[in-house]
Amino acid sequence: MAGLDRLLSKHLDHIIQENLGDKTIQKVENRLVEKYGITLTESIEQFQKLDSVLREFFGAGAVGLEKRFLENICNVKTTSDNSRILINNSILTKIILEAFGDIDKKRIMDILSSDALIISQIIEKCDIAQTSGYRKINSLIDDGLLVPSGYVSASDGKKVTKYRSVFDNVKIEIVRNDVKIAIRLAKEEFEASSVLSVCTQA
Repeated sequence: MAGLDRLLSKHLDHIIQENLGDKTIQKVENRLVEKYGITLTESIEQFQKLDSVLREFFGAGAVGLEKRFLENICNVKTTSDNSRILINNSILTKIILEAFGDIDKKRIMDILSSDALIISQIIEKCDIAQTSGYRKINSLIDDGLLVPSGYVSASDGKKVTKYRSVFDNVKIEIVRNDVKIAIRLAKEEFEASSVLSVCTQA
């Protein structure tokens, strides 16, 4: 799953349930299990499958529903070379602010915005303690703020994952207790996101 999908899926599940109601959710979930062997939560990580089931129930109306789901989290503006996402979900805003409010996590994301590195290289470049470094890097991965980006071969022949930041650039603006976060994504990250590719289709 793309890192951005991991970040968005943390709240998309709740928003979908809020919008569809218990009975419809149960029918959708039953169909997901029958057709793909996955739950609603799992389908968010493979959004095309959820899209397929929603279209069975709502026909072309599924497109409008999916756009509404996404708009509860963020607004997407695309250009030819990148996409900008304006976060309008308080929980996602909190995750991003907490990451940038932690000096070590901010340093990690800054270094990984231009380069993909393995965890040991990240810890070394950021000059942070190994134990807390691993914990903070894993926290950023779990939140979807860092994503896998290729591999390197270790001396024993095993492949070691390299990571990079999901964002090219983040702009945080605070005006009278109103926090606005604008994220710029590289084109490949936008294309890797099944949530964005489905929910922003015409």
